[in-house]
Amino acid sequence: MAFQEGESLPDYSVYEFDTDKGPVERRLPDLAYKKKVVAIGVPGAFTPVCSEGHLPGYLMHHQDFMDMGVDEIWCIAVNDAFVLNAWAKDLHVDGKVRMLGDGSAELVRAMDITLDLTAKGMGVRSDRFAMVIDNGQITHFLKEEPGHFMHTDAASVLEILKEEVDI
Repeated sequence: MAFQEGESLPDYSVYEFDTDKGPVERRLPDLAYKKKVVAIGVPGAFTPVCSEGHLPGYLMHHQDFMDMGVDEIWCIAVNDAFVLNAWAKDLHVDGKVRMLGDGSAELVRAMDITLDLTAKGMGVRSDRFAMVIDNGQITHFLKEEPGHFMHTDAASVLEILKEEVDI
């Protein structure tokens, strides 16, 4: 199934690192319950565009998102919770973004937003995407073409949120 605006988040689990417990399973509908969320999907932790542009943009504009009524920002990657925790430390995420691992690519396969990088030794990854979720319902969904980073950056998503407020 491909994701569509107006649909509910699928009932899949992702994994988040907890200092005391290690990887903790989190169900997407539970995480989004009664919240406005901006979620980004990245091909992988520590990869150039993800580390130098995509996630840092959301960190830099964190307060702008909060001022627009966003409760949380999520970063979803086909990496395990340990790798995402190390990446969060490296980028000084400091709790501004929830780092959610889809280590087996189950979520991105169900969403039909996979990027096959097997030929480059990276396996199946996530397409680069951004979505706005309101109480579990996807209100906006943006997906990049492979190798592109033009529509899912923080500034573009902030413009979408601004348009919602101006309406």
